[in-house]
Amino acid sequence: MAKINQEDVEYLALLARLNLNEEEKKMLSEQIEEILNYVEKINQLNTEDVLPTFNVLPLGEKLREDKAKQEFNCEDLLKNALQRKDNFFKVPKVV
Repeated sequence: MAKINQEDVEYLALLARLNLNEEEKKMLSEQIEEILNYVEKINQLNTEDVLPTFNVLPLGEKLREDKAKQEFNCEDLLKNALQRKDNFFKVPKVV
């Protein structure tokens, strides 16, 4: 059974930049212990015959063929622009 002490909880809270009161520290401690106990159970499983990685669905790329096509008219795209220069949107300079 995994045991986590108050110092561990305070250290984790410090790393996570959490300001916890005593009740929250106690609750977090209990939750972390539950998680560690579950991980301990998982570690006890026999995984000798299990491959390192396994996917339920077959792996494969389902890519479509790239086809160049003109979908938009430049004038239609720019007609609502506040400012434009030639065939481009004109926007404020951002540094």
